[in-house]
Amino acid sequence: MKKRFFQLTAILLAVLFLQGGGIPCSATEAHTVENAAPEVSDLGIENGSLNLDCKSAILMEATTGAILYAQNAEQALPPASVTKIMTLLLIMEAVDAGTVHLDDVVSVSANAASMGGSQVYLKEGEQMTLEDLLKSVVIASANDAAVALAEYVGGSVDAFVAKMNQKAKTLGMSATNFENVTGLDDTVENHLTSAKDIALMSRALIAHPTVLQYSSLWMDSIRDGAFGLTNTNRLVRFYRGCTGLKTGSTSAAGFCVSATAERNGFSLICVIMGAESRDVRNAEATALLDWGFANFDLYTAEAGKTAPIRVTGGNVSFCNGVYPAFSIVLPKADIGEVKQSIELPDAVPAPIRTGDPIGSILFECRGQLLAKIEITAQDQVNRINLFEIVGRLLAKFLLI
Repeated sequence: MKKRFFQLTAILLAVLFLQGGGIPCSATEAHTVENAAPEVSDLGIENGSLNLDCKSAILMEATTGAILYAQNAEQALPPASVTKIMTLLLIMEAVDAGTVHLDDVVSVSANAASMGGSQVYLKEGEQMTLEDLLKSVVIASANDAAVALAEYVGGSVDAFVAKMNQKAKTLGMSATNFENVTGLDDTVENHLTSAKDIALMSRALIAHPTVLQYSSLWMDSIRDGAFGLTNTNRLVRFYRGCTGLKTGSTSAAGFCVSATAERNGFSLICVIMGAESRDVRNAEATALLDWGFANFDLYTAEAGKTAPIRVTGGNVSFCNGVYPAFSIVLPKADIGEVKQSIELPDAVPAPIRTGDPIGSILFECRGQLLAKIEITAQDQVNRINLFEIVGRLLAKFLLI
């Protein structure tokens, strides 16, 4: 009897201790993980200068947005029809949001039909599906189709241009100001962007895969096959892996291109601005893409979860940890040298909220830290309450 009395006394003392705050109250207070932003690391390859024959250029990796090469990349310059990347981005956002649909029939206004330069010779009052107008812009760089789409989606060209500039700010395009949806620059005063900004909006556009279905076509047609479309981007036909994206040329802008290409899951965005001719533009884009594919690759680690982690003071004894996928661009020679290690405590204290940091994964290459990624709690664990404590201890007591 005395033995049971002392056991019961021990139980009550344990309850009082737990209720008095003997267990840490917050997992996030005890385990704060500093998350390093993944960036391209200087692991041996020097960019140097490729001496590209153009006013500005940039090479960006599409998955991470890492900049691999830059030449006067932030200089504001006239972009010609590369402008239409932003026009297309807003159209695709409207399509994906369900605001408009590819099979919508668009009536062509007098304003749209009056556009010069590259065109598909739309007539006032002509009706064409949004998809055919979209293909006309992507493949043939049709100014009349771009205006017709802007009017249909934005209500007016001016309203649509305002949305273009707002989107540019959202994307961090600091050197950009749009005055029209086409890039025609014979009447504009300050229609400018930079190679870096073009890369940013190109990356946003190719997140809509429908565009790449069109931009990778060499030839297509509209008007039930009566009018042929030929891609203005010759790289689509002559550069292995090219998927698009948009060319442009005027006397003020010179010859420009935003070229996208993918090989073995490694996707690059190459922007050339202010080349002297189409051939020079294509040659410099080819050289820059070749350089990127030859020297870099993408390291990727899949998302996953850890083994169950012990929880102290919780209404359950374990919780699961999860971590996101991770990607980083590295010199090719370093891809196989990346080491991954997991840092987890022996136990974490309750309460734990879903998403609380409870550990980290370290990615290192040749002794250099590339990134530190948080492991977060997949499950919510509440702190054990008095009745649960008493219930557990009494259950144990009765089994003695």
